[in-house]
Amino acid sequence: MFGGTILFLMNDIVRDGDPVLRAVAKNVEFPLSDEDKKLAHDMMEYLENSQTPELSEKYGLRPGVGLAAPQVGVSEMMAAVLVPSNEENDDTPVFKEVIINPVIVSHSVQPTALSEGEGCLSVDKDVPGYVVRHDRITVRYQDMNGEKHQIRLRDYPAIVCQHEIDHLNGHLYYDLINKKEPFSLPDKNTVVID
Repeated sequence: MFGGTILFLMNDIVRDGDPVLRAVAKNVEFPLSDEDKKLAHDMMEYLENSQTPELSEKYGLRPGVGLAAPQVGVSEMMAAVLVPSNEENDDTPVFKEVIINPVIVSHSVQPTALSEGEGCLSVDKDVPGYVVRHDRITVRYQDMNGEKHQIRLRDYPAIVCQHEIDHLNGHLYYDLINKKEPFSLPDKNTVVID
């Protein structure tokens, strides 16, 4: 927490139906403005707080692993990603970064989907169905200092980054669900992650 106060609460999250969620966000200029530095910090702080059970319960935060700037009303190419470890005694996140101006530069042919489907802090209703994505991706992005990075991600971290990058391009997860057969998979080789 910053100065003992929670910076973003659930009522600060823009909900489905707001036009900012359907707009293509604009690229972020470097060096970052003070407003953009604060935005990056506050988005990551929301994720950290939302993944801390006591704070999540106290402030009514829905747990999140990603938060894109449009979800807090700022149409900029910036998202915070915090994928926790799934190892019981390991607090080191699998991936923790504010990704700025991210682009997927390559991806696997192999499709993947989460067995329970996806959710979103901006979508209050449950939309059941498989959200089919790429199992492996390579993402190019800039960090808060403007340094360029390229990282390869697979499985759950790849899904999370694709979900956030979709937000930056005006797409929501349920756009990818097959409307006629929500639980059909396009390929028998699809990796379904529990």
